[in-house]
Amino acid sequence: MGTTVFERRRPQTSVVEHSLAATRQAVFWLEDLPAGATGGRPKLAGTRVADLVIVGGGYTGLWSAVLAKRRNPNARVVLVEAKSIGWAASGRNGGFCEASLTHGDENGESRWPDEMPTLHRLGIANLDAIEASEAEFGMDFHFERTGQLAPAIEEHQVEWLRDWHAGAVAKGEGDEVVYLDEAAVQASVASPTFLAGVWEKNTNGMLHPARLVSELARVAEELGVEIFEHSPVKGIETPGSTGAVSVVTDGGRVDATHAVLATNVFPSLLKRNRLMTVPVYDYVLMTEPLSKQQLASIGWNDRQGIGDMANQFHYYRLSKDNRILFGGYDAIYHYGRKVRSSYENRPETWQKLASHFFTTFPQLEGLQFSHQWAGAIDTSTQFTAFFGTARDHRVAYAAGFTGLGVGSTRFAAEVMLDLLERRENERTQLEMVRKRPLPFPPEPAAAIGINATRWSLDRADHNRGRRNVLLKTLDALGLGFDS
Repeated sequence: MGTTVFERRRPQTSVVEHSLAATRQAVFWLEDLPAGATGGRPKLAGTRVADLVIVGGGYTGLWSAVLAKRRNPNARVVLVEAKSIGWAASGRNGGFCEASLTHGDENGESRWPDEMPTLHRLGIANLDAIEASEAEFGMDFHFERTGQLAPAIEEHQVEWLRDWHAGAVAKGEGDEVVYLDEAAVQASVASPTFLAGVWEKNTNGMLHPARLVSELARVAEELGVEIFEHSPVKGIETPGSTGAVSVVTDGGRVDATHAVLATNVFPSLLKRNRLMTVPVYDYVLMTEPLSKQQLASIGWNDRQGIGDMANQFHYYRLSKDNRILFGGYDAIYHYGRKVRSSYENRPETWQKLASHFFTTFPQLEGLQFSHQWAGAIDTSTQFTAFFGTARDHRVAYAAGFTGLGVGSTRFAAEVMLDLLERRENERTQLEMVRKRPLPFPPEPAAAIGINATRWSLDRADHNRGRRNVLLKTLDALGLGFDS
C-alpha cells in the first residue's frame, strides 16, 4: 500500500500542539448569532389544535413550517422541538448549500439515471429559491453563490477530474464546470497539495448555518407558526376513527390533521424507519480570523467551498470574517446507533485534522483554532434522503440526508407537503421519492459492516482509489457508506 499526501508531508508536532492549545469545544456558528436569536421559547403545555404539527426544529421542520404557511396562510401550524431550535445538525454543519439532491451526480447516475436531468433541474431551482429567500422573507444568512472547488491531492485523482470535466463539456456545461490544471488551481487557492481541480461555479452556495436556522424560525413565527422548545415528543397517536394525528410530550399534546416528522438523526417515531439510518459522527475545526497577510498567502479570492477527491475527504470554507472551517476525514460510527454528547469529544481526530490543515496550508503555521465541535449525520444506504407517508396518509417523513441536507431539506419540505396534500407532480412522481432504500442491518451486523467499509475506503485511498471486493459488492448492491 502507498501513502497519502497527509502522511508524506506531516507538519511538526509542535505546530499542531500550538494550534490546538487554546481551542474551545463549542460550536462557532451558534456563538456567532446575534443576541436573542435563539432560545426563550416556551415548552408545550396543555393541548393545542392544528392543521399541521411538525416534530423537529432544524432545517427540515422549519422549511416545512414556512412553506406550509406560504401555501396556506390560514393554516394552523405548530412546531415542537426536543431541545432548542437548530442546536443539532442545522446549527453546526459546514454551511455548504449544494444544488445536488442526490449526493452528487455520480451517486444519482448510479441509482436514478433516467431521472437525473429532472433531478438536476429541480436541484438548481431549489438552490435558486434558497438564495432568493433572503430577499423574499427579509432574511440574512450570509449566502454567497461561490460554487465548489474539488482539488486532486493525489496523482490518480487528476484523471478523475479530467473525466468529470469532459462529461460536463459533453452535456454543454463546460462554462459552469471548469477544469483547472496545477498552475491554475494553485493560483486560485495556494496549497502545495493541489495537483488540479474542477470548479463547479453555480451548484453551491456558502452560508452561515445557524443564521439560516434562526432566520427561518423568526420568519415562521412572523407568519403565525407556534414554536415550542424543550418539548421532546414521547409518541405519536393516530386513532383509527378520527382521521387525526397527535404528538404527545410530557407536558402536553398537539392534535392535528397532519404531521411532518423532521427528526433527522434521532430515533424515528415510526417503527418502520428505525433501521433506515445510522448516526455517523463528523468533526470540524474553526480557525481564528486570518490576517490580511495570511489571507493573501493562500489567495482564495473566489471564496469557493472546497472538498477534496478522497473517499475520506476533507471539506473547508471561509466564513464572513475570514476564518477557515476545516472538517471531515474521520466518520465515526458507534455500536448501537447511539447519539450521545460524549461522542463529540475526540482528541485524536482534532489532532489529525490540525495536522492535515497545515499540510494543506503550510504557509499558515502559527495560526490557532478557536473552536472544535462535532455532530451526528443521519446516513442512509442510498446516501441521500428518503421520503414517505404513514398512518393512513396522516404523517409524512424525510430522513437520511447523509451530510448534504443544508439545501435538500427545503426540497424535502416541499415533497412532504405535496405527499400530505396528495399532489401528483414532478416531485412526487420521482422514483427517488416513491421508493425506499434498503435499511441497515441490526447490530452487531451494522457495526461490523460499517467499520469494515470504513477500513476498505481508507485502503482505497492508499491504493490509488482501487476498490476492494467488499466495496465492489456494496456498489453492486446499491449500498453506500462514505465520509
